Amino acid sequence: MLIRIVRMSFEPAQVPAFLALFRATEHRIRQQPGCRHLALWQDADHPAIYCTHSHWHDAAALNAYRKSALFGEVWPATKRLFAAPPVAFSVNPVL
Repeated sequence: MLIRIVRMSFEPAQVPAFLALFRATEHRIRQQPGCRHLALWQDADHPAIYCTHSHWHDAAALNAYRKSALFGEVWPATKRLFAAPPVAFSVNPVL
């Protein structure tokens, strides 16, 4: 399993647009082959900072999503709302 965290800083005025976009597409992301989990977190101290937390079967599943038409629709629309570059990383659970 691969865990993906993407930390995104938004312009405060753009948060409602981001939340609407996320709510409109989250079910489609969860249906992507290899997606096991998707959650949205909000920073406790900075309300315009959000993180997506997703679990993927493996790196190939995540990369397939990143090459999909859905990602090509969601990511550019999300990037337009950023106040700063995102921070993204993948980790493996330690058993």
